[in-house]
Amino acid sequence: MMSEKTDMRKAVVHLRFTEEKKKEIRSYLLEKIREQKPGLSKAVAEALGVNQATVHGYLNELADAGAIVRVRRGEYRLVRQQFDCTLDLEAGDFDDETEVYDRCLREHVRDFPKNVRDIWAYAFSEMMNNVIDHSGADTVRILVTQDCLDTEVTITDNGEGIFEHIRRYFRLPSAEDAILELFKGKLTTDAQHHSGEGIFFTSRLMDTFVIISGGKSFTHNRYDAGRVFDIPDFSQGTCVVMRLSNHSAKQPQEVFDRYSDVGGGFSRTHILLKNMFDASPVSRSQAKRVCSRLGQFREVVLDFEDVSWMGQGFAHQVFVVFRNEHPAVKLVPVHMNEAVEKMYRHVTAPGD
Repeated sequence: MMSEKTDMRKAVVHLRFTEEKKKEIRSYLLEKIREQKPGLSKAVAEALGVNQATVHGYLNELADAGAIVRVRRGEYRLVRQQFDCTLDLEAGDFDDETEVYDRCLREHVRDFPKNVRDIWAYAFSEMMNNVIDHSGADTVRILVTQDCLDTEVTITDNGEGIFEHIRRYFRLPSAEDAILELFKGKLTTDAQHHSGEGIFFTSRLMDTFVIISGGKSFTHNRYDAGRVFDIPDFSQGTCVVMRLSNHSAKQPQEVFDRYSDVGGGFSRTHILLKNMFDASPVSRSQAKRVCSRLGQFREVVLDFEDVSWMGQGFAHQVFVVFRNEHPAVKLVPVHMNEAVEKMYRHVTAPGD
């Protein structure tokens, strides 16, 4: 009898809310569980304007569904699952990247919204294609880690290492130069078969995207260096970490259109300068590294977010020398603070 009364009370409480409100409560609750929010039920109740009994009802539902587990009174954690798939490239374990996707990832994302499935299909295939065609690896390990909020895919190979491969092919002086070139897009060591767009667009489709190789890392979104990733041990090769919300609102076509012209060509790029240098850019040599290959684009957004200042030599090389040499390329500086904008205006002032 007590159980029936409890179920009835839960049903009555839930009937007060629309489906949208119920979704809001569940999502907010799960986010706070991930953050290990102290005083969970009280904090969520106050934030969303519901009573604590309602919050406890949702906690019980989520626990019954296997999405969370109770650690101790008032404390919960998200339930995470891992799926491991190791392939022998030399043994011919698969024919192409599509087969690997079908075998290692498809079933784990099949219940997600279509836009999320489309993103994973594109991103996974592009990264696996790089392994197959460029890494020279004989083994690749795919680790899928997910909970009810996010899915993380880690692809690790034992090949040459992506930064060294790029450095050697383009005869660049360092791995850092190879990483810098990746930021721009349109970079490929096999132009006959690849467009060089895969890493660029994947890094922008994902919530978190990191490439680790040879002790160096590339990321579009400046991940927290203290964040723990499920990265298998490896002494050589490349490790790619991709994380995306299971409920992401990102639409792949919107991301592609952001960097395309009316004909669909990859004509725009966005360069977040803080990811390229450990300190503010000051020299002409740094500017030349940034400007290398930018003549391939029609529009280049130079993002100065979190850049405290720039040197006169850097500014002049980019906004005067490069602009004069490539008048068809539109340079668009954004997020300049007062000091950066002052230097920009100084070098671009008439007569300078």
